[in-house]
Amino acid sequence: MHTLSFSFPLLFKRIRQYWALTKPRVTQLAVFCAVIGMFLATPTLPDLKTVLAATVGIWLLAAAAFAMNCLIEREIDARMARTARRPMVQGEITVLSTLIFSFVIGGMGMGLLFYWVNPLTMWLTFATFVGYAVIYTMLLKPATPQNIVIGGLSGAMPPALGWAAIANEVPMQAWLLVLIIFVWTPPHFWALAMYRRDDYVKSGLPMLPITHGLSFTQFHVFLYTIVLSATTLLPYAVHMSGMIYLVSAIFLNAGFLWYAWQIYRRYSDILARKTFTYSIVYLSLLFAALLADHYIAI
Repeated sequence: MHTLSFSFPLLFKRIRQYWALTKPRVTQLAVFCAVIGMFLATPTLPDLKTVLAATVGIWLLAAAAFAMNCLIEREIDARMARTARRPMVQGEITVLSTLIFSFVIGGMGMGLLFYWVNPLTMWLTFATFVGYAVIYTMLLKPATPQNIVIGGLSGAMPPALGWAAIANEVPMQAWLLVLIIFVWTPPHFWALAMYRRDDYVKSGLPMLPITHGLSFTQFHVFLYTIVLSATTLLPYAVHMSGMIYLVSAIFLNAGFLWYAWQIYRRYSDILARKTFTYSIVYLSLLFAALLADHYIAI
């Protein structure tokens, strides 16, 4: 009895450690965007069994990719205050255990998508896994300050994955959603990189605020936010959405542009942190507005 009571806390601790490997907050946002893609792919409600299977499958592969990211970047993470408490940095989970964990949940995700959804979704999700875990993490991130721009495509793919899960195709409308996230990623991430610049100096990664300075990055955050604001109007321009989305996008863009302008004119770490937080809320509400517009007629 004493042994059992002692083992349960250890079990829960181990579960929390593996859960942390999957970067759950980032995974949740990615899966949310994928689910929106599923519901936008059909004029009626999609088959809920397919939605459930696709959601779990995409989550498993995304979690596997983030676990591989933690493995590959464990030495970099050890130099940064923001990531120094991650399980691999603390030595709580071994390299072999992380590899096995990533391959097992990734394999489960691929099997689920192949047999319960469709092969197209499986291959697209697997390509996204390779794009993030290998091309972005191993090749682009340590090589160029434009890493987040070039590698942003893998992080922008969830709406296309969700769309493919329901429609078994990826039409122009799905790629518009991918484009929105692709353009959103640089100002979102650079806001973080600016107020965490001391961490990134220690990491040795060539992040834009380090290689080109704050002023250059501030201008590019503002520039990309302008481009983002124009890009988010495309769903309305191609008659993919209506007034609910248009009004929501205008108000959300006004908020993002205000933050980006303030960063450009009078930067502070507090302002950059607020901008980073707003960018997450912004994307969530923007995609929620797309969903509301899709099902509510004015």
